[in-house]
Amino acid sequence: MTAALSRLKSVIAVGLLILLAACGSVPLSSPDYRSNEPPASSSGVPAARTVPLEAAPSGAVLVQRNSRWVSVPWSDLPGFGQDALFEAWNAWIKSCERPPLVFAPLCPEIRRLSIGDADTQRSWLLSHLQPYRVEPLQGGATPGLLTAYFEPEFAARRLPGDGFTVPLYRPPAGLTPGKPWFSRKDVDTLAQPQAALRGRELLYLADPVEAMLLQIQGSGRLRVTEPDGRQRLVRLAFAAHNGQPYQSIGRWLLDQGEVRDASWPGIRAWLTQNPQRQAELLWQNPRLVFFKEEALSDFDAAFGPRGAQGVPLTPGRSIAVDPLSIPYGTPVWLASDGPNLSLQRLVLAQDTGSAIVGPTRADYFAGWGDEAGELAGRLKQPLRLWVLWPK
Repeated sequence: MTAALSRLKSVIAVGLLILLAACGSVPLSSPDYRSNEPPASSSGVPAARTVPLEAAPSGAVLVQRNSRWVSVPWSDLPGFGQDALFEAWNAWIKSCERPPLVFAPLCPEIRRLSIGDADTQRSWLLSHLQPYRVEPLQGGATPGLLTAYFEPEFAARRLPGDGFTVPLYRPPAGLTPGKPWFSRKDVDTLAQPQAALRGRELLYLADPVEAMLLQIQGSGRLRVTEPDGRQRLVRLAFAAHNGQPYQSIGRWLLDQGEVRDASWPGIRAWLTQNPQRQAELLWQNPRLVFFKEEALSDFDAAFGPRGAQGVPLTPGRSIAVDPLSIPYGTPVWLASDGPNLSLQRLVLAQDTGSAIVGPTRADYFAGWGDEAGELAGRLKQPLRLWVLWPK
């Protein structure tokens, strides 16, 4: 072992102990398999070497606040040998912009490995990380739930007119975090909240349902027509909400016996048949989200909005998790099979959401546009997760 690698090993070990102590984790003994690390190639990428899939120990347990992790051999990870790892590496490099303490020492190698081939990347994972199956605190490999979310993309106007009359707002003055403000229905019907929001308009949409969808997803790409006729693409990012509880309008329709399909396409179909009840439906969700506008360069447009980790999301490789079960920035092996999608891949835990609670609950970032929206509207299927943690 080189002196540099020995120092790296010490830093990783110290970082792991600090993070586990902060999370209330209880690590059991886990042998280290990095003593025969291969030298770097001339390109700076560590040379590949063969590591038996069964080399990792199994049975050790790490206890998090809302989950327990059980170490398993790499062969337990379905599809591990077939994943296009370079796609996940793009998301991992983003995580290294704001890495968790335990992964920070690995980030220089992660960046160098971005030019490595799949075998080199896979061998590095086997050498440096240990897979742990994520379970509830009480144990048991019960399947979890995978859903998906996306970044809507809509046409918008800077000023109202030509059918674009639905405003999207900046946070109003006097909004206090944790203190309820006026509800969605209040904003539509009462003079006081309307006065508070006057002059806070950012952009206008043509459809109130699109506005709600944008608020539920938390951000969106808008093709804005400016007053002089120029068009440009901007991002509206989450800034605040009104402190009211989120209520699912799809759940309300199901409870009322109005629909059997509570996906967004199903909700749209119901509204087409019941346009006079649109306000009644939208008022069932009292939460109102406020935004901030961000410029969207060509480079920024290749990634999604910033997630809770503070880094841009990568389509198909970022997930939202419960941070009390899986820390932000953790690489995760995800397996899910259902009628809408089959996934076996490396993803990064980079976001969260109010509905994402529990150890095996994840929201898959599908990207943006109509195809991503269609997937996000329908995806709801069983899920298994394994975290990949430094040895």
